[in-house]
Amino acid sequence: MSPIRNMLVDVIDSLPEQEQLLLFEIAKRFLPDDAATEDDLKAIAAARDEYERGATVDHDKINWD
Repeated sequence: MSPIRNMLVDVIDSLPEQEQLLLFEIAKRFLPDDAATEDDLKAIAAARDEYERGATVDHDKINWD
């Protein structure tokens, strides 16, 4: 862990739980709304693999009715 991360952990651990909750809500505001989750990244990797293997269905072959 980086030194700054260690310092942040120490500060957070020293706060009462209610203040930790407040700090958590503040910290979440720094995260982008469209950040990919671990599941998203796995699904994207699987889709790319399927595409490379040709295991996808051509758009024109789908009956959209």
